[in-house]
Amino acid sequence: MRLVLASQSPARLSVLRSAGLDPAVVVSGVDEDAVAAALTDPAPAELVTALAKAKANAVVEMVSEQDAVIVACDSMLSIGGEMVGKPANAEVAKQRWARMAGSSGVLLTGHAVVRLDGGQRTKEASGTRSTTVHFANPSQAEIDAYVATGEPLHVAGAFTLDALGGWFVEGVEGDPSSVIGISLPLLRQLLAEVGVSVTEMWK
Repeated sequence: MRLVLASQSPARLSVLRSAGLDPAVVVSGVDEDAVAAALTDPAPAELVTALAKAKANAVVEMVSEQDAVIVACDSMLSIGGEMVGKPANAEVAKQRWARMAGSSGVLLTGHAVVRLDGGQRTKEASGTRSTTVHFANPSQAEIDAYVATGEPLHVAGAFTLDALGGWFVEGVEGDPSSVIGISLPLLRQLLAEVGVSVTEMWK
């Protein structure tokens, strides 16, 4: 049973590799804005789960393995009642950090798992993990320097926990791996639901 990660996120790949898995990577190419626009006033958990499912479904059509389990994720930050993904540009990232500094937000990651047996879709499972993130109060110079690295432009909520952004996170309540982009506890549960033991997939 081959594990396929439907994500171009190096952070998600790193989490899985550190946890003993060696997934193939297939990028879905899903138009996330179009998926979100097709939903009618979705709840935050519904939105990230729908995006994860769309990515998993796209990759099902792209994998060559007959026996595989496809894992897809999507993360967004709920801050001040607004759901935000990756900032469009440096200015948006700076504006976002002006709101986040000294406050807290909820990082939601939707997960979707699809199992293929003999090339046929046999089982699927999905779920969401929410983790509260408490942000530090960096100076404007620190925010400008962080945004100038380009890192915040490529991640949901304009911050990371496991890289440069970690300097500006005071703490988390919940699952740290979910904040990085893929929840190990939730993924273990979802894999079990489709009949896959994570320990049997350790490399």
